Amino acid sequence: MISLSLLEFFGGAYFLVTEVSRELWRRPFYSRLVIEQVYQIGVRSLPLVIVTGLSTGMVMALQFGLGLEKFGGKPYVPKIVSLSIVRELGPVFTSLMIAARVGAGITSEIGSMTVTQQIDAIRALGTSPIKKIVIPRVLGCLIALPLLVAIANAIGVYGGMVVAVADLGLDQQFYMQKVYQTILLTDYMSGFMKTFFFALFISITACYYGLNVKGGTKGVGTATTMSVVTSSIFIFVGDYFLTKLFWVFEQWV
Repeated sequence: MISLSLLEFFGGAYFLVTEVSRELWRRPFYSRLVIEQVYQIGVRSLPLVIVTGLSTGMVMALQFGLGLEKFGGKPYVPKIVSLSIVRELGPVFTSLMIAARVGAGITSEIGSMTVTQQIDAIRALGTSPIKKIVIPRVLGCLIALPLLVAIANAIGVYGGMVVAVADLGLDQQFYMQKVYQTILLTDYMSGFMKTFFFALFISITACYYGLNVKGGTKGVGTATTMSVVTSSIFIFVGDYFLTKLFWVFEQWV
């Protein structure tokens, strides 16, 4: 039963991606809807991302600082914290928060339109639901998520610096100097490029479950839960393969 549902999801998601790719270049272009989605996904998620990035950097700095203090390793805290946030924790934690907030919102919104037959009404008026509903949300997520991750990375490194200076007794200039020496462009891009894949995981999954709601309003809640769980699993599993892919690419270059 689980394997059948999984195959059904992959097949449906594949056809949805195909339709999005085909409709993306056709007129009309609803740029206003894309801008609205960038605001809904990006600007309104900013407080959540700031809290997540700040707390992640502060906790990591405190844990590594207290753990390494026994071995005289506190000077390595800036390197460990900054590299971990930029390559992994910043993109992954931010994407998970967006999957929970935005993915659930997209699924419930589209799902409500599906059960109230608004999607069928859009088709009856000669407008493509993919063009007017799905594509703006996919593009909005592709634009907003990388920007949110860039902010989360900066906030996370800053949070680590606050704890390193206040609680671990490290010098602020020393901390920032080690950060600049540690983080290379390849490190930053390795984490940053993942966000485009994570954005697709979140938006395509949310739109698929929203468009395929069954069982009336009760089905909207079930689809919303499945959307968040599925996109979160894709983020975790995809993170491993993307990390390995970028590592191979870095070795090749």
